[in-house]
Amino acid sequence: MLLAMTGFLSLNLMAQDAPKQEEGFVFTTVKENPITSIKNQNRAGTCWCYSTFGFLEAELLRMGKGEFDFAEMYTVQKTYLDRADKAVRTHGDVSFSQGGSFYDVMYGMKHYGLVPEEVMRPGAMYGDSLSNHTELSAVSDAVVAAIAKGRLSSLQTDAEGTPLWKKAIESIHEIYLGEAPDTFTYNGKEYTPMSFYESTGLNPDDYVSLTSYTHHPFYSQFVLEIPDNWRWALSYNLPIDELMEVFDNAIMKGYTIAWGSDVSEDGFTRDGIAVLPDAEKAQELSGSDMAHWLKLTPAQKKLNTKPQPQKWCTQAERQKAYDNWETTDDHGMVIYGIAKDQEGNEYYMVKNSWGKSGKYDGIWYASKAFVRYKTMNILVHKDALPKAIAKKLGIK
Repeated sequence: MLLAMTGFLSLNLMAQDAPKQEEGFVFTTVKENPITSIKNQNRAGTCWCYSTFGFLEAELLRMGKGEFDFAEMYTVQKTYLDRADKAVRTHGDVSFSQGGSFYDVMYGMKHYGLVPEEVMRPGAMYGDSLSNHTELSAVSDAVVAAIAKGRLSSLQTDAEGTPLWKKAIESIHEIYLGEAPDTFTYNGKEYTPMSFYESTGLNPDDYVSLTSYTHHPFYSQFVLEIPDNWRWALSYNLPIDELMEVFDNAIMKGYTIAWGSDVSEDGFTRDGIAVLPDAEKAQELSGSDMAHWLKLTPAQKKLNTKPQPQKWCTQAERQKAYDNWETTDDHGMVIYGIAKDQEGNEYYMVKNSWGKSGKYDGIWYASKAFVRYKTMNILVHKDALPKAIAKKLGIK
């Protein structure tokens, strides 16, 4: 008994002395650029606007212009009206929905100006502080569909020639989103939306959209074929290795990136992590923790918070996922930094628009493997491009 007790005490002391195994992800920041506060798009498909404004607000911080908070609902209202018009003009061949692209904000800024958040707040028209566009869509979608896909021989207009349906849809959006102001006072000065935009010093022509697919020639521009690119904006096409160069060069030079990505993958968790597990590596590690992890259900995988081997996709694999609709245009966010986990794997630091959710209060860590595979397109300042790549694209 004495020997048994001695053995037990010895094992207990050894357990106490052994270092605790590190659990979960432990991130160390490599480079972090300034961003504005986390926003919450809530129940609205307006990530395209939140992400682009988050990006532009970060650009103004970089430019030394101070901190801004732009009104998403002003640009959303203008964009919804433009998209309704395009849907009707094409007899419904252009879809009408809440989605959009980075270019919608750049176009809207140039043609309609900007408004500060305090002038046109989300949810204000129905006594809330967050957006809920569920009912708005039910009403406006039905109106646009009735006109765009209806069997009408002609459309009725008022005395000035304005289509009556357009006045109706504009009224619906004003009811749910608020009336767009002609003038407003901000920091003691009176502005119009255009004069406010001009005061920021932002120039839409300074920004470029980049993507990476093989069904169009590299180093040329093409219209990215996704439903929400309804304005048919052009993106420069780069090989994926060079696109990844742009990510790193931009962040290290102090620029942020508007990032369009597919977030429907199991690896994009709701707890602040986006990873691309390597299934082949799991076979090599048969019986290991990695092999066990990949046998879990998707719901169980999302609960796993531990560094795992990552898959580094090829250009062909990216293209296949796009062509098979496995990679879709799901969500817009802002990439603003680079971090490493405890095993030395690199991640991009991502500002999301789902409020202060997840383990990192609204921030996501997306592995470079995930970003390489699932990026649809990015928007970045042209000066953030490596000089050799800018030259290949003819960008000065």
